[in-house]
Amino acid sequence: MLGGKGAELANLTRLGFPIPPGFTITTEACRHYLRSRDAPPSLWDQVNEAVSVLEQESGLTYGRGPDPLLVSVRSGAAVSMPGMMDTVLNVGVNEEVVERLSATYGEHFALDVHRRFVQMYGAVVLGVSPDALEAVKADARAAGGASRIEDLDPPDARDLITQMISVVEEEAQRAIPPDPIDQLHAAIEAVFRSWESKRSADYRAHHGIPADLGTAVTVMAMVYGNADRHSCSGVLFTRDPATGERRMFGEFLTRSQGEDVVAGIATPEPLQAMAESMPDAFRTLVDIAGRIESHYEDPQDIEFTVQSGRPYILQSREAKRSPRAAVRVAVDMCSEGVLTRDRALLSVPADTIHHLLLPRLNEVEAEAARGNGQLLTTGIGASPGGVSGAVALTADRAVEMAAGGQRVLMVRPETSAEDVHGFFAAAGVLTARGGATSHAAVVARGLGIPCVVGTESIQVRPDLGRITCGDRVIEEGWQLSIDGASGEVFVGALETVEARVDEETHLSELLSWADQRRRLGVRANADTAAEVERAMEFGADGVGLCRTEHMFFEPERLDLVRQMILAANAFARWPGDELNAWRYRQILDRLQAIQAGDFEGILRAARGMPVVIRLLDPPLHEFLPPRDELLNDLHKLRAERASSQEISEREELLSAVEEMREANPMLGLRGCRLGILYPDIFRMQLRALTDAVRALRAAGVPSRPDVMVPLVSDPNEMAEVRRILQETVREVTGPAEDAFSPRIGAMIETPRAALMADAISESAEFFSFGTNDLTQLTYGFSRDDAEGKFLSRYIEKGVLDTDPFQTIDRHGVGGLLMAGLDGIRLSGRDLETGVCGEHGGDPASVEFFSQAGINYVSCSPYRVPVARLAAAQAEVRAAPDR
Repeated sequence: MLGGKGAELANLTRLGFPIPPGFTITTEACRHYLRSRDAPPSLWDQVNEAVSVLEQESGLTYGRGPDPLLVSVRSGAAVSMPGMMDTVLNVGVNEEVVERLSATYGEHFALDVHRRFVQMYGAVVLGVSPDALEAVKADARAAGGASRIEDLDPPDARDLITQMISVVEEEAQRAIPPDPIDQLHAAIEAVFRSWESKRSADYRAHHGIPADLGTAVTVMAMVYGNADRHSCSGVLFTRDPATGERRMFGEFLTRSQGEDVVAGIATPEPLQAMAESMPDAFRTLVDIAGRIESHYEDPQDIEFTVQSGRPYILQSREAKRSPRAAVRVAVDMCSEGVLTRDRALLSVPADTIHHLLLPRLNEVEAEAARGNGQLLTTGIGASPGGVSGAVALTADRAVEMAAGGQRVLMVRPETSAEDVHGFFAAAGVLTARGGATSHAAVVARGLGIPCVVGTESIQVRPDLGRITCGDRVIEEGWQLSIDGASGEVFVGALETVEARVDEETHLSELLSWADQRRRLGVRANADTAAEVERAMEFGADGVGLCRTEHMFFEPERLDLVRQMILAANAFARWPGDELNAWRYRQILDRLQAIQAGDFEGILRAARGMPVVIRLLDPPLHEFLPPRDELLNDLHKLRAERASSQEISEREELLSAVEEMREANPMLGLRGCRLGILYPDIFRMQLRALTDAVRALRAAGVPSRPDVMVPLVSDPNEMAEVRRILQETVREVTGPAEDAFSPRIGAMIETPRAALMADAISESAEFFSFGTNDLTQLTYGFSRDDAEGKFLSRYIEKGVLDTDPFQTIDRHGVGGLLMAGLDGIRLSGRDLETGVCGEHGGDPASVEFFSQAGINYVSCSPYRVPVARLAAAQAEVRAAPDR
């Protein structure tokens, strides 16, 4: 009800920290306003009464009197959404107040407060274009010869305020109300409305935050970081948010207000510089920050203002930190005795740790680039990692370019909440202005993407479509590379190198704790020896899904598979044709040799861990040439008067493709159906696997392969494929000591299979739920079409809470999975069960699978560490502090 900000401020006030007096309007009032577009009936009476209390506590009078009180009006949702909603500062200003402030604090200060209020109230409350107001400021700064707008002389400042008021009235078609109470009520409504802004909606959709929470509004007495040279505003972190190091980290700006630092409109000074310029205030802040972290037992992000040497805390919240910092903080705080291991495991968002394993710039290439002039500039490394990308100068262009398949580096003068959709599309972010606590830095760290800020030597000109740095010009679309640790920016695309888990010592320790705590096994989906090697490095317990059809996508292999499919079709139609039969067997022999080599490499890389090999499951449209492409080729050959043999071969291929053409290939001749109609294909694969196992045994290398039958829907299908495979085993098995008889399991990826799992278990020795296809068939969604055409809009409109292809649908798909598990248990057979869809790498899904009693999940290699941690977290939540 109070939102994160309001609740924490109330708590810190009770604990005696220096918090300016204030009050909070609940999220209930916001929800009422958003439903009816009107405030609750008693709200304004309560607000006016609260203002009276505020006057008593502060000893000031709101918007009037010899010592006027001004207030800030700030948003604060229950879930932290940094920078996504609006704030209005200095509310209560009018001409009379400016005169009183001038008499008390000086004309320079009073005009600065007035200018700030006009700009923020005009943009946030009245909807005036921020760019229009910024343009007026830029002209005034240039005309007055001031480096900062705060440095304008009073006459120039008064002229600027007059111009800004004119812009506001012209664009808004109304004036700023002089009555402070009217200003306050309108500001509160504007903050309510900011919950529905596009940037807030984009942020909620990306982070899975419910759309109906609403925001609380905190009204707080203003304290002035722009009062004099002993005043400042800033942000501090109790630990380094990029590395997790146990040191105070932050930035401040003298003669400023809080939004200046957060918005990144100027590059601030590092917090340590305050130890020299304001030593007493610095020592007080360090003491306060340490006590707040100790109270919450979690690193804090603290906004502060120092007014005439006296520090005030404006907000404290859980610090957004890079994935690397989150891991280090968890391990360190456990070592310090602050957290138990269970709490340390829970403190790291599982979905973020794969960012630690993302590429970084190749240091050899980077060193060469420094020597040959490719180093463009160096800024502040705000979020670690290395990335190269095509320059996009606006958030909209970043989205557009990423949709076109480009890896994008979003480059902005500074970012604001309006750019949030660009963050989601970009692989990295670069800004000319701002510090390590700016909007760009905080959001990038939260998303785990590399970010460099404060590169003040570059000028970013979206209006001209280019960046300049001295005499160098970089056009939009050109390649830049950034190092989010060092802050370096290079011209061109530099090579990146993969990270290793064993190089991340804190992550290795955290994952070792996770492995001790989790019950759920974690395997990898891997189709090549290199992928299996990577999975083993990431701590996989084996391979839960090896998709044999993925081994044939290379051009020369793809052609061989096409020949096999066409030959199999011809053999089925004319089994007595010896030439066709011979050709079919020749192709299968060639494929067997290829598969045997692949299987040997995969099993060797698995180091004796279990490997589940799924038999061929090729939707024909993925392997056969497209019909339209063949028609075009044939038309071209005829137009060019090609040889009759070429035309005849193309006609024969087209005829075969048209004969095998399917209206819906994903529901056509694939999976176990292929093996039943063309059993020689599955026989070939089993013989190849036998060859690989024998070769490894001869070399003294252990292997544990299992065979999985895809797309089973009926017990008779499973029984028939099992018969084919066992018959093949008997044919190829040598002496007893060399016998090889793999377990044969079923892949459950159709609703019917889930409902008939008890009957299918009569022929299956293990089960694995293919949740990708099971989701498609349960919803009737095509994954390829739904995700690109309507799923995102469904989520925006609240039709669905989440993308069911990313997080398991617990009610529908999860219900089928539970029905399958119940059927297996009722059968009385103690069969191993797994999940091999990509849901196996999603933390929320992993928790469901752990609760359901699944034995293991399988996911892509890079998600293995995520699943290991998520599986441990599921156990902790089920039975904390074991």
